[in-house]
This record gives sequence, C-alpha cells and structure tokens, in this order.
Amino acid sequence: MLGTLINAATVLAASAAGILIGSRMPERMRESLMNALGLPVMLIGLSLALKMENFLVITASMLLGTAAGEAMGIEARLEAFGRRVEEKFKGSKFAEGFVASTLLYCVGPMAIIGPIQEGLTGDMSVLLAKSMLDGIASIALASTLGVGVAFSSLSVLAYQGFFSVIASFISPYMTEHVVNEISATGGLLIVAIGMNLLEIRKLRVGNMLPALLFAGIIAWFF
Repeated sequence: MLGTLINAATVLAASAAGILIGSRMPERMRESLMNALGLPVMLIGLSLALKMENFLVITASMLLGTAAGEAMGIEARLEAFGRRVEEKFKGSKFAEGFVASTLLYCVGPMAIIGPIQEGLTGDMSVLLAKSMLDGIASIALASTLGVGVAFSSLSVLAYQGFFSVIASFISPYMTEHVVNEISATGGLLIVAIGMNLLEIRKLRVGNMLPALLFAGIIAWFF
C-alpha cells in the first residue's frame, strides 16, 4: 500500500503548492506537462503488457471485457455520477474542490489498476506515474478551488487502499501465470491511458476495465 500512501501525500503536497503558487503557472504549461507524462505512462504500460504468457488470453480478455464494459456503459455511468455529485455540492468552494478532485483522482482506470498491480505483485510503477499526474492536476485545481483539493488525499487513501488490500488478500491464492496475465491486460489499459494523454485518440478506457476480471478467469482455466 506504499504506492497509495505516496499518491495521497503527493496530492496533499501539490495542493499546498497550488494554493501558494499555482495561479502563476500558465495553462499552456500545465497542458504540456500532462501531455509529456503520456510517454512514460505508455512505457510503463508496455513493460507490463510484455509480461503476457499467452497472447490468446490477453486478446480474449480485452475483447470480452470491452464488450461487457460497452454493454454496461461503465464510462458513461461514471461520468453521469460525477456530474450528479458536482451539481449536488455546487455553491460551496470547499465542497466543490473536494468533490471535483476526488472524482478526478478516484473515478478512473489508473485508480483501480494501480493498487491492484501493487497488491498482486508489489510493483508501484503505475501508482507512481499516477502520483505525478495527480500532482500536476492538484496544483491547477488548488490554485482555483482552494483547500478542499488537499482533503481529497483522504479519498485517494481510502479508495485505492481498499483495492490494494483486497488484491494483497487474494494474492497468495493466485498462480504466477494468472498474475502475469492480469498485469499484462492492465498494461494494455495503461497504454490506452497514455494515448489519451498524448491526444492520439480518445479511448473509452473505463469500458475496458472488465478485461481485468476476464483475464483472471480465462488465465485460471488455461
């Protein structure tokens, strides 16, 4: 759970910096930094994807998982949930900052893939990349929405900590083959996130999340 602790601490520290100096950072600079992080994020994703042992497992997982996610409309539901929560707390600057940043940091694929990856294998690379992304976002958000953004670090700690603990609990019951296939599938999703950051193409990564579950099930039977 160390990666999640680092992520939460980064949000807290970056929010403090945003309150103090964030308004001086040009919007163009923030956008450029977010785009630049797309490259290392893709590199991390590729390194994880190369852990695959069976090409058919990861292909079937991605196809079945994406089909299931599209049928359920996961990404659209998450976006709708975010809009409802934001509208409910409209008017309070603290609440707006807390809710907006909590949704940004927690309602996304990396917030699930990262702690699962760490819990299963001890690899914190995804969460460290997410920490950098969240840090830049925190500076920008805190400069306009204030201290509520800093308190979202508690949301990050609780939400990602939950997935990390669950993954750590089931890790002893997972074979190395199953863990590798889940990691490889997660790596492909991270590559997709990197493509979004680089603005190569907008991919609905949220709808691909069920692929992680299918990867574990299919790999177990193979």
